[in-house]
Amino acid sequence: MSTALPWRIGSVPYLNARPLIYGIEDQITLSPPSRLADLMYRGQFDAGLVPIAEVIQHDRYDILDGIAIAARGRIQSVYLVHREPIEKLKRVAVDTASRTSAWLVRVILQYGYNVTPEFYPRPEGGKLSEHEAMMLIGDEALWYRTRNGSQPILDLGEAWVELTGLPFVFAAWALQRGVDGKAIGGPLRAARVQGLANIERIVQDATEATPELRREYLTKNLSYELDVAEKRGIRRFQQYLKEMRLVDGCHDLRYVG
Repeated sequence: MSTALPWRIGSVPYLNARPLIYGIEDQITLSPPSRLADLMYRGQFDAGLVPIAEVIQHDRYDILDGIAIAARGRIQSVYLVHREPIEKLKRVAVDTASRTSAWLVRVILQYGYNVTPEFYPRPEGGKLSEHEAMMLIGDEALWYRTRNGSQPILDLGEAWVELTGLPFVFAAWALQRGVDGKAIGGPLRAARVQGLANIERIVQDATEATPELRREYLTKNLSYELDVAEKRGIRRFQQYLKEMRLVDGCHDLRYVG
């Protein structure tokens, strides 16, 4: 067991987060993205690896600098699978577990394809035969890809980079205002270092999809950096959301630690 941390910390329960909580898993509370965001907003956590939509929507957090779950191209775990051509889509089923991904697919379709379909919640276990298109995220998306590899897929990480030329940040460490970024940043940065050094162990211990896909996903599809380009990507996403009136404004994001 790791040394007890004096903070309440939450994370998403997906494979992509495991390199960022390596060695401190026993002290992390796991929740689906939207639930984690709600708990963070209510002050249940001092720090949370929250969807980037949460810090864009609410000007009440600091962001731990340097660490994120991001994509600089194909992501493989956030995509739209579709039966109809994208340009003809009228209705899209979205996973309500992640506000960030649900907003990202709206941005991609409107700015990348000039399409504004109706969006509605995808029932749990929904099949593509029941929808024109449906969004999948996280570990479910990885499993789906291995079992239905021939179906048309719009990878949202790849589509964002093609649209903007910038990385897309899916999640970052949000801190409640008043939490010491340098103090809490120490163990979170150490966990990331250890996680990236033990990717192969994470691959072997995990059960999602196949070992080959897990390895490619964690080493090639994902980036765990939050640098200048990633911050520009967040800002661009923030601007799109404002233009689409999904958020009220574009407050300045505060990076600490």
